[in-house]
This record gives sequence, structure tokens and C-alpha cells, in this order.
Amino acid sequence: FYLVGFTLFLGFIIDRVHHYLQKLNKLRSNAGASKEEVESIEKEKVELKEKEEKASKEIVHLKEQISGLSESLKKTKVECEEKDKRVETAEAHVSSLQKQAADLLLEYDRLLEENQNLQAQALRHSKN
Repeated sequence: FYLVGFTLFLGFIIDRVHHYLQKLNKLRSNAGASKEEVESIEKEKVELKEKEEKASKEIVHLKEQISGLSESLKKTKVECEEKDKRVETAEAHVSSLQKQAADLLLEYDRLLEENQNLQAQALRHSKN
């Protein structure tokens, strides 16, 4: 009886050890897959950090460009305002010159008429 009981006990132990070895193999294969996933995630993390660094450098570069363009825009606005003032001054000057030309034309017409009157008087005096 002892031998049969001992054999059954050893059979049971062997079955349990076999069962636990199978579980261990599954866990090891799962651990291997998990290690691969961790490595993949680490690579992805490194790639994302590199992309983040590139993006931050590009952001800094773009901010510098925006700053430069803002300064250029301010300068252009100031220049535009100055040119607008010059145009207004020139338009006022043109208006003034047009008025002067109109006044001179009227004066010329008056003098021409007076000259014609004087010539007519001179002709009348020379005929008399």
C-alpha cells in the first residue's frame, strides 16, 4: 500500500510540477512579449522626444520670425503714415498752386483786357 500511495503522491507532484512549468513557460513568453512592447514603447518615447525637441526649436524659430515681421510691420506702418502726411502736404500744395494759377489766369485776362483797352485808346489818340 505504501508503494501505491507513494507512487500516487509522486504522480500528483509530477502533474503539479508539469502544470506549474507550463504556467512558467507562458509567463516567460508573455514577459518576452512585454519586454518587446516596453522596448517598442521606449523607442516611440525617444522618437516623440526628438519630435518634441524639433517642434520646440521650430516654435522658437517661428516666434523669432513673427517678432521680426512684427517689427517690420511697425516700421512699414510708420513709413506709410509719413508718406500719407507727405501726400496730404503735396495735395495741399497742388491745391494752392491750382488756386494761384487760377488767380494768375484771371489777372492775365484782366491785364490782357486792359492792354487791349490801352491799345484801343492809343489808336484813337494817334488817329486824332
